[in-house]
Amino acid sequence: MTDDTGPADDGLADARSRAREVRALYEQLEGRLLGRTWTLPELALGFTHDAAYVGRLVLAAERTWDIDGDTDAELRHKLAECLWWLFVLADRLDVDLPEAYGATMERIGGGLRRAVAEGAG
Repeated sequence: MTDDTGPADDGLADARSRAREVRALYEQLEGRLLGRTWTLPELALGFTHDAAYVGRLVLAAERTWDIDGDTDAELRHKLAECLWWLFVLADRLDVDLPEAYGATMERIGGGLRRAVAEGAG
């Protein structure tokens, strides 16, 4: 990886830490209310529900779908919540998301840089 991924990785590591704190609070409530914590499939369903709603919010932002409330505020909220879900799922699946993100962006970026350079020549 290149040096410019460091601060982003640090930011993702901080975000992961905050996501873990919030998830721990949810787990306390789940234990109290359900007698157990959510399963991996339940967590995945929660993520897909919120991710699908982002699609509707994008339509609302483009004025092709009406929603009640502030579209921009709701979109910011749901995008952030989807990021939270990704950290939760990654933790449950033992995926180091900051590392995976950095490696994936490096691989994709490298391929794109090569493709752009080939097209320029």
